[in-house]
Amino acid sequence: MCRTLAHRRAALLRVGSVSLRERVKGRGASPRNVDGVTVNAKTTTGGNTWRDLPAAQQPEYPDAEALRDVIADLESYPPLVFAGECDQLRARLASVAKGEAFLLQGGDCAEAFDAVSADHIRNKLKTLLQMGAVLTYAASVPVVKVGRIAGQYSKPRSKGTETRDGVTLPTYRGDSVNGFDFNEKARIPDPERLKRMYNASASTLNLVRAFTTGGYADLRQVHAWNQDFVKSSPSGQRYEQLAREIDNALNFMRACGTDPEEFKTVEFFASHEALLLDYESALTRVDSRTGRLYDTSGHMVWIGERTRQLDHAHVEFASKIRNPIGIKLGPTTTAEEALQYIERLDPDREPGRLTFIVRMGADKVRDKLPELVEKVTASGATVAWITDPMHGNTYEAASGHKTRRFDDVLDEVKGFFEVHKALGTHPGGIHVELTGDDVTECVGGGDEIFVDDLHQRYETACDPRLNRSQSLDLAFLVAEMYRDQ
Repeated sequence: MCRTLAHRRAALLRVGSVSLRERVKGRGASPRNVDGVTVNAKTTTGGNTWRDLPAAQQPEYPDAEALRDVIADLESYPPLVFAGECDQLRARLASVAKGEAFLLQGGDCAEAFDAVSADHIRNKLKTLLQMGAVLTYAASVPVVKVGRIAGQYSKPRSKGTETRDGVTLPTYRGDSVNGFDFNEKARIPDPERLKRMYNASASTLNLVRAFTTGGYADLRQVHAWNQDFVKSSPSGQRYEQLAREIDNALNFMRACGTDPEEFKTVEFFASHEALLLDYESALTRVDSRTGRLYDTSGHMVWIGERTRQLDHAHVEFASKIRNPIGIKLGPTTTAEEALQYIERLDPDREPGRLTFIVRMGADKVRDKLPELVEKVTASGATVAWITDPMHGNTYEAASGHKTRRFDDVLDEVKGFFEVHKALGTHPGGIHVELTGDDVTECVGGGDEIFVDDLHQRYETACDPRLNRSQSLDLAFLVAEMYRDQ
């Protein structure tokens, strides 16, 4: 989609929001009204307090003036999401935190500019819709569906450089920063990529909205989502049996004169790691309804394991915005730190505001998680507890491929459920890296992938993802665990 069309589509969503601060260029310009929306409002400093603090994992751009120009352009662009949609997700996550719903959050490790196509987006959405149907029907629980989508173009890295055959270059940090190809030109951070990320995110959101409201997500499509899959996969065959049960239930309801509108569309929200603070700040706006700040790059944003320092910029930025906030908690997280995150990010103790996404590793979750849950619960805070069983279970195969064992992923989920069952608390959801394509990146699963298979379709730019079959296997197993709580 061309940039003009993307902007026109995004403009439909901007009612109720105004700019965070005046443009870098043209300071002092008078506010103007466009379609009832005030733009180029007076400078608001509340969202930029992070600039005085250390900020981890930020690119080192060689041209500071070019970066300033890009930020100025982004500040003039329409919001990608509406503040009211963020409020709606916060209300849904409140249900998760209270034990009344389950969060399914999933998508690519890192999105790519060349994967913004109807097929790629539909396949990811289809996988999440199928997983949601399994969890809703088999576990009898409302499922809040949130994609790692329309903004997940940036990745934190353990090292700032990469060396191959004696050549050292900046590491690949995602398409929003630099190119994947291992050459000097590609690896130089380029601020113009921030505008490409905006346009790719706008195009992706356009397609997601069309799919989720235009009939594709109608629950009566449960069979259609599986037509290309049922014959070749054990999980697809199992899903087809469940789809027949859903179909029978829908037919019964229609025979009784009931055909709810809620079955014809689906609520679907976008989330990503708020890693590049220049980009996130440029898309932060003041909501004209409330005067509060919203990061309009996505409905929910999270802080990663490598950027969650309490006295650093990412936590400070998140504390100023009204979006639902997630924070990744690894095995080194202490209960005292968890309580401090609550003080900084959820001082009003508002259910739905804060989600703890725990990524301990299968060998640590049963030992490390209980104290966190116990002390947070004792504090009176109502947070949503989510398991990320992917990031703590990565290893390098003999072939050199970074991979994950499906059994380790499953074991961490089991440990997560076991801890919550023992404590009488609510296992709120799962956060997984997945794709709708038949990749060979994680080993194991019902339609088993072996280590020797990894090279066949290893397509990820960063971390290994579950393929569609493995994702459905996981959904069925999680539904069983939830029923047993």
